[in-house]
Amino acid sequence: MKIQIINGPNLNLLGKREPEVYGSTSFEEYFEGMKIAFPDIDLHYYQSNVEGELINKIHEVGFTFDAILLNAGGYTHTSVAISDAIAGVTTPTLEVHISNIYKREEFRHKSIISKSCVGMISGLGLKGYALGVLYFQ
Repeated sequence: MKIQIINGPNLNLLGKREPEVYGSTSFEEYFEGMKIAFPDIDLHYYQSNVEGELINKIHEVGFTFDAILLNAGGYTHTSVAISDAIAGVTTPTLEVHISNIYKREEFRHKSIISKSCVGMISGLGLKGYALGVLYFQ
């Protein structure tokens, strides 16, 4: 099984940015642990702060991978284009959020990408990614 994890804007700052919300572990550190925890899964990781690059990655893997775990960051609430990219590929996408978006600012309560995803994990910290892998196993 091949699973692509895609993280959007500002998630490259995990471990440094707002540790009270996002924790003190970088995603790269967490990802190394995921590869150990799931040795039989071919895990891939990609991060970009640029909307078009995220869309290009969805297009690149969206017909050949078994699953996508997508944390679109702030684009979750604004990007029709990312939602359309998810809808345009055959690989199922699971929406992941580290924080509980419903306990945050009102504008974060609406996800534009949810309608194109198979489901959402929100508010369980970095463990949400591992739960996403378990869902697709």
